[in-house]
Amino acid sequence: MGVVGDRIGPVRFRDRFLQGESVEGSVRSPILSSWQRSRLLGLSPDQSELPFQQDFDVDGPLLRAAEPVLDRLQAIFAGSQTNICLADGHGMVLARRFGEKSMARRLAPIQTVPGFVFAEQFAGTNGIGLSLAERRLCQVYGAEHFAERSQSSACTAIPLRDQLSGHIQGVLCLGYPYTEADPALIPVVRKAAEAIERRLMDQSSAREHGLLQAYLDTASLALSGEHGLDGHPVAMADFLQSELEQSDQATLKERATELMSGDRRAAAEVPLSRGRWVTLVSRPVTSATGVEGVVVEALLPEDSERHAPAPTHPHAPAATPTALGPHVTPGPEPATVRARGAPLAERPAGEAAGEAARAPAVGPSQGRVRGLVLVGEPEVGKYAVAARRRLELLAEASNRIGTTLDVSRTAWELAETAVPRLADFVTIDLPGGVLLGEESPHPTTEMHRTVVHGIREDCPFYPVGTQVSLRPTTPHMRCIATRQPVLEQDLKAAFGWIAQDPRHAELLLAHNIHSLITVPLLARGAVLGVASFYRSQDPAPYGDDDRSLAQELAARASLCIDNARRYTREHTLALSLQRSLLPRGLPEQSAVEVAHRYLPAESGVGGDWFDVIPLSGARVALLVGDVVGHGLHAAATMGRLRTAARNFAELELAPDELLTHLDNLMVRLDREEGADGPGSASTGIVGATCLYAIYDPTSQQCTMARAGHPPPALVQPDGAVSLLDLPAGPPLGLGGLPFESVEIRLPEHSQLVLYTDGLIEDRHRDVDVALDALNRALAHPDRAPEETCQAVLDAVAPEHPADDIALLVARTHAVPADRIATWELAADPALVSEVRAASVEQLNRWGLEESAFATELLLSELVTNAVRYGTAPIRVRLIHDRNLICEVHDASSSAPRMRQSATTDEGGRGLFLVAQLAQSWGTRYTTSGKVIWAECTLAAA
Repeated sequence: MGVVGDRIGPVRFRDRFLQGESVEGSVRSPILSSWQRSRLLGLSPDQSELPFQQDFDVDGPLLRAAEPVLDRLQAIFAGSQTNICLADGHGMVLARRFGEKSMARRLAPIQTVPGFVFAEQFAGTNGIGLSLAERRLCQVYGAEHFAERSQSSACTAIPLRDQLSGHIQGVLCLGYPYTEADPALIPVVRKAAEAIERRLMDQSSAREHGLLQAYLDTASLALSGEHGLDGHPVAMADFLQSELEQSDQATLKERATELMSGDRRAAAEVPLSRGRWVTLVSRPVTSATGVEGVVVEALLPEDSERHAPAPTHPHAPAATPTALGPHVTPGPEPATVRARGAPLAERPAGEAAGEAARAPAVGPSQGRVRGLVLVGEPEVGKYAVAARRRLELLAEASNRIGTTLDVSRTAWELAETAVPRLADFVTIDLPGGVLLGEESPHPTTEMHRTVVHGIREDCPFYPVGTQVSLRPTTPHMRCIATRQPVLEQDLKAAFGWIAQDPRHAELLLAHNIHSLITVPLLARGAVLGVASFYRSQDPAPYGDDDRSLAQELAARASLCIDNARRYTREHTLALSLQRSLLPRGLPEQSAVEVAHRYLPAESGVGGDWFDVIPLSGARVALLVGDVVGHGLHAAATMGRLRTAARNFAELELAPDELLTHLDNLMVRLDREEGADGPGSASTGIVGATCLYAIYDPTSQQCTMARAGHPPPALVQPDGAVSLLDLPAGPPLGLGGLPFESVEIRLPEHSQLVLYTDGLIEDRHRDVDVALDALNRALAHPDRAPEETCQAVLDAVAPEHPADDIALLVARTHAVPADRIATWELAADPALVSEVRAASVEQLNRWGLEESAFATELLLSELVTNAVRYGTAPIRVRLIHDRNLICEVHDASSSAPRMRQSATTDEGGRGLFLVAQLAQSWGTRYTTSGKVIWAECTLAAA
């Protein structure tokens, strides 16, 4: 990368960038982001002036902690061209060391004299500035530096943090010629930084030791009576360990930490197990070196005092100054102590704590045990409290985020968890594809504002639903590009964020929004979006601990969002499959007026289906079924069952016979899928339920059978509603059990209502309650089937259905008697001509004279076959419906078969002629024989 001749880094790409060309993908993302910020700041590559501060603390804690480490690094790099630099948290250089001492004389003051500020907003892209901006170890090579003066060198820089608070205290940077770049420098810099951070921590420990010594000195004076105090010291830690459970000890530590972080005189009564109480008192203390801190002591009640162990000297060595320790001293007790059972309370200075300090001396028999629980600086207590609250927030997030498998709802749960404990406002942007369950190939170009949540509703963020177009310089795009969270402590100085939409940024700043953390939502290698956390109420900016917490929250939410996305994808696929397998339209028939509804379950698509199948003789079959289970497998199984049911219906099977064939099919399918073994990926079919009904409008008879399915409802023309008492039958898939059909006469304009159990079954109500609601919703016979469907769903369907709902409402019609003509005849060929003549006369009465020739020829062939090959009695029927239907019934069970006749054959062409004249023809069997039927359109006839 770069020009090989002069070997000074990505010169070519830097020049292209400065000329306004795109170099995205050619330059490391942190470097490109820094270049973009430098250009937005108006910096020039040839600038040489930097801010200089001469009056800085040469004996500050960072410099004291780093000096031995800097000396050691100077010895390691002795004789080399390495420049060792220490800067503070604002980028100002505090100290420099050189591997070769003559470098201090050869280099320009800006590279040798402490006091120059190398923060990014002044120096552009460089090791110190980039490390502070990215808040992690960074390396800059050659022309990756924005300023031309630094392009002949390379550097490795790492932030120095306070191990207690996590705040960045400074930067350690190694500079060297680009030709001497070596990956081995990274562990050297890391170890040096760790050493400096440990020494900073040791300084903090020394401060706490000083506070502890001040407390012990005070205790010693109290024991000597110089302050008029008297009493008997006891070993507090021994008592606590012997008398208090671990949970009680943890409670005391937690409450003491809160008191210490308050930085004031206060008292609190802490409830313990077994109905006991301990009073905690906090008061300030100052060490000999002037360090101000807080001491928290425990005051034991009378009953605990009697069980206290033997006394010990107050100058016993401390195990740790911030834990329950053995250092105790008697002292004045508070004037009042709340009775056991009083609520937990904290009393500020002037009340309990003040009273404790002003109380009169007590004698040996009157004194209470007062022992040290915690000593330290208030800031330490604040860090401890903040750390505990972060852990509590993470624990709560585990329970609150991901309660549903809805992408948008999961994003909302992340925002609701973060506000107000981490952020005052949260926005979440997701690609449109993720919302639909897909992976987005271009997440940065199709972001949609999915969540806006905060402590107020008047903050002018982009509203939900807006497509958000982000510039590369924004923190949102930077976090997506680097796949790391980006912290902007001061939004007024976040030029990349402001440049996205200056007017919008001005509005947000006017609402006191001052700090931002953007976190990429990543799961399984895919970018799912970006979450932004804004702070406004707390004047302190976000820190690294906040960034880590936001990253952890986002990581947990990302997995939940990805699970929801995958579920959404599968749900969408299953729903698409389900809908593709359901009827797309209702067939033309005049037997019933039909309306239907299908409502998928919220938790997943199941295997519910319905069908309307026209049959011969103007009849119609109504079918509703339910496959056990959810998902793609249930939908696929439903499709196989529906297809099989239609094929069996075409065979004109009776309802009980059709269910028997479906039952056998389910058994075979289950056996085939179970053959893969218990470890196979396929899921065995558990079973299905089904209700099959055939309605004949010529007789108004309806034949029904069910296999474990809820019974249908019948609405009489007068409004009476009843559930039909049909034999339940076993569910499909059990095999070997019989089904029973029932025949019922349905008055004209009755409504037959078929449904699946998802309509009436709900864990929040009893089935009988749902059936009562169904009866009330159906008791309106004047409604059209469409209106009935909607009324039933509105009144009966669960608010959040856990199972699919299929609903079919059929209003019956009857074929008028004057549109049916029937003739009985014996098996005599001479009677064929009479039937032909009678049929022509009937067609003339119906006004179908044009159909007479074709119908006469068709009936002649069918009746002749019945007379020749069938058995008496023979019955001929014409039905004038949407089409003209010709039926010939005889008592024989043998069916005619169309065959290909040879040119020399004298017969065998009758059924071929019937097939040519009719739109469709076939045979159906009855209990008394068979019916050969032919149907032709009136237009064709």
